[in-house]
Amino acid sequence: MKKIVKLLSVLAVSLLVSISVFAKQVVYVGTNAEFAPFEYLEKNQIVGFDIDLLNAISKETGIEFKVKDMAFDGLLPALQTKKVDLVIAGMTATPERQKTVLFSKPYFTAKQVIITKGEDKSLKSFDNLAGKKVGVMLGFTGDSVVSEIKGAKVERFNAAYAAIMALNQGKIDAVVLDSEPAKKYIANSKQLMIANVPAEEEDYAIAVRKNDKALIEKIDAAVAKIKANGEYDKILKKYF
Repeated sequence: MKKIVKLLSVLAVSLLVSISVFAKQVVYVGTNAEFAPFEYLEKNQIVGFDIDLLNAISKETGIEFKVKDMAFDGLLPALQTKKVDLVIAGMTATPERQKTVLFSKPYFTAKQVIITKGEDKSLKSFDNLAGKKVGVMLGFTGDSVVSEIKGAKVERFNAAYAAIMALNQGKIDAVVLDSEPAKKYIANSKQLMIANVPAEEEDYAIAVRKNDKALIEKIDAAVAKIKANGEYDKILKKYF
């Protein structure tokens, strides 16, 4: 009898463990680890503000996130074809993107800025990029902004460092990039600077498929808690 009771106890524990494992939700996340300080590679690990935010969301919701690195312009196609379930990559919730995916509430407000090699006194606004060769990241907000400037010669790159290299080599006249990554690129350069022009603001949000409303509601609730309990500010202070 004791052996039977012991066996039943072992089976019960095993069953509970199995249930807890299968009950835990795993969400595959797409990002582009070339966008410091939001996501970047450090010792072959994807780290950054967005990754720390995901970890905080995981603690609040019990969701396990598995992050995949891919090209920025491939993120939304990967989401729609179910290769990933969620995208976090310093992505702006533009009206065009909102037609195909569902976005969370904004979690960060950023600005588009112009990087130049030395001072360019001709730049008073973004419209003054007309006639200039301007480097942008393929699919980024800067791509949309510069593409709408009549006369601007858009040069698209797959990574920010490639655009910065082209600027340093004099192949292009300027680079339009999000403000925080831009600060990282000019920090160790005596030649590069951010032009003193009014910046274009944008809100970053997390993307899921249109039918994953329950998931985005969980994430929005978790981010609200993280902001309320001070965890968001700790992450912010760590990277900015």
